[in-house]
Amino acid sequence: MRPNDYQFLRDFVYQHSRINLGPDKQELVSARLGKRLRATNTATITDYCDLLRTPAGTEELGNLIDAISTNHTYFFREEGHFTALKEIILPDLVRRREKEKWYALRVWSAASSSGEEPYSVAMALEEYFSGKPNSWPRQIEATDISSRILAKAEAGIYPAETVSRISPAMVKTYFQTGYGEQTGLFRVKPSIRSLVRFRRLNLLEGQPPFTEPFQIIFCRNVMIYFDRPTQEELIKRLRARLVPGGYLMVGHSESLTGINHGLKMIRPATYQNPLD
Repeated sequence: MRPNDYQFLRDFVYQHSRINLGPDKQELVSARLGKRLRATNTATITDYCDLLRTPAGTEELGNLIDAISTNHTYFFREEGHFTALKEIILPDLVRRREKEKWYALRVWSAASSSGEEPYSVAMALEEYFSGKPNSWPRQIEATDISSRILAKAEAGIYPAETVSRISPAMVKTYFQTGYGEQTGLFRVKPSIRSLVRFRRLNLLEGQPPFTEPFQIIFCRNVMIYFDRPTQEELIKRLRARLVPGGYLMVGHSESLTGINHGLKMIRPATYQNPLD
């Protein structure tokens, strides 16, 4: 990769997604762009950069971000968040539901990737409310910058390794098992898929395609790609979408230390918006 091509890619990615590629990422980016060159029928990275400069580059942006970022995920990743959901967050929100006149429990998976996170949330909510009187309608919004990865998420089909950490009982309850040519694949059952709505969104551009606030927002393992000013802007945007007393989950490898956020830490990587 020519130095000027890498500089263009750095500037392009930062301008459109605010992901900050350091000078030490050139070899990694070059290696990961091979599939995009083949997919776009471009011979060289210089040709690929030229493509990004055209109107078609807007659509390609999501694929580029998907290629250079790490989509390492699985169901119920970072289990501590789901423990906090069961032990602290949901009991608190249920207690406040009638007073706050919340019709539905609204959750936003802000960087949903291939869908394991929002589907895990849907399953966790099903487990929590199962058998309880006065069940609460649930709405889960899931957004990502990549149209390709969202299409995969909507299909809800996963290889065995992504469900390997789930108990056999849960796999049986929430997944359809593939047979024949689909052996080794698992599909999230329609009852869970119907709880999640996937939509494309750049978290740092414009306004999200919804207006009602959320009681819970998951935005995990996203800030690691951003510089400090971008992290602060993202947290400000997310907090604006939380109800008073709502909860924000960030990745366990991430920290809000040094960021002016106004949130209260409940547990590591779990924060609460102050009550009015």
